[in-house]
Amino acid sequence: MKLQSLQVLLLVGCNGIDDDALTSLDQECSKSLQVLDMSNYYNVTHVGVLSIVKAMPNLLELNLSYCSPVTPSMSSSFEMIHKLQTLKLDGCQFMDDGLKSIGKSCVSLRELSLSKCSGVTDTDLSFVVPRLKNLLKLDVTCCRKITDVSLAAITTSCPSLISLRMESCSLVSSKGLQLIGRRCTHLEELDLTDTDLDDEDCSLRSLSKCIKLNTLEIRGCPMVSSAGLSEIATGCRLLSKLDIKKCFEINDMGMIFLSQFSHNLRQINLSYCSVTDIGLISLSSICGLQNMTIVHLAGVTPNGLIAALMVCGLRKVKLHEAFKSMVPSHMLKVVEARGCLFQWINKPYQVAVEPCDVWKQQSQDLLVQ
Repeated sequence: MKLQSLQVLLLVGCNGIDDDALTSLDQECSKSLQVLDMSNYYNVTHVGVLSIVKAMPNLLELNLSYCSPVTPSMSSSFEMIHKLQTLKLDGCQFMDDGLKSIGKSCVSLRELSLSKCSGVTDTDLSFVVPRLKNLLKLDVTCCRKITDVSLAAITTSCPSLISLRMESCSLVSSKGLQLIGRRCTHLEELDLTDTDLDDEDCSLRSLSKCIKLNTLEIRGCPMVSSAGLSEIATGCRLLSKLDIKKCFEINDMGMIFLSQFSHNLRQINLSYCSVTDIGLISLSSICGLQNMTIVHLAGVTPNGLIAALMVCGLRKVKLHEAFKSMVPSHMLKVVEARGCLFQWINKPYQVAVEPCDVWKQQSQDLLVQ
């Protein structure tokens, strides 16, 4: 079958295909293909990858997440794809100098995803990012060996970043996180979940300079308080998605600032925060708010919940099922009739911050298979 005009090919989890089978793509769609996704593809090796890159000079996006280990020879072969803009290697294991070779080979990259990769170090990232002058999106989620050294290199070399995801980069200090707000002011998406972010040394307040920010995830940062959130609310007026789950020090004052300044807010997760009826009702005054997760808010009463739901034009609410028997059923039906979907959660209260060790283990398990 000839696929001479095929532009997008998804081979996710197709483990019945080996290196030899990949060579057939050379004859079928080598010139037209622009997007190739071979994630969770355990039978491919650097030999198969080499045959692919030789045959597809017009490839713009390549996804090899959770595939074989990334060797220097594999990453060096990416140099043959001169137009490559997006490279996703989530969950891969980097062998010696495997990541460094990407810095030499993929100078046109706009997006690089290394989420949950093993073998990523300060030395590697500090070598790579200065060479990726066009980089706009970087994901180093759960790259737990990197420190302030890597973040300094990232923020210095890539000031035009619009997306930075670095959840559970636990060795990066709050002082290092200040560099983001100082140098990467074009950010639109930022994930600092389970990091050392706090209010005391302005690591959160510095982010208020990112005036284009629309998505902020700071879940599991217990040192963040309403004082820091108020700075975000006043400085980041385009904020549309906010995750502050398990930021225990955020209270009603933070919600009041959001209601006054974050008029573009569409989605929020404030589970486990110290918010009461006052804060919830204040938040409900945001006309465009559509999605709210409010599990385990000890200060919220059924009356406060009803008042907030009746005012707000929500489309989806996730809350603990204990409220289901406390709120009059006819009131729930009124809200549902307006197009709101309730998702009832039966989940015990958990104080501990959610680690990413599970994800790390899953990625290691995938590599072993």
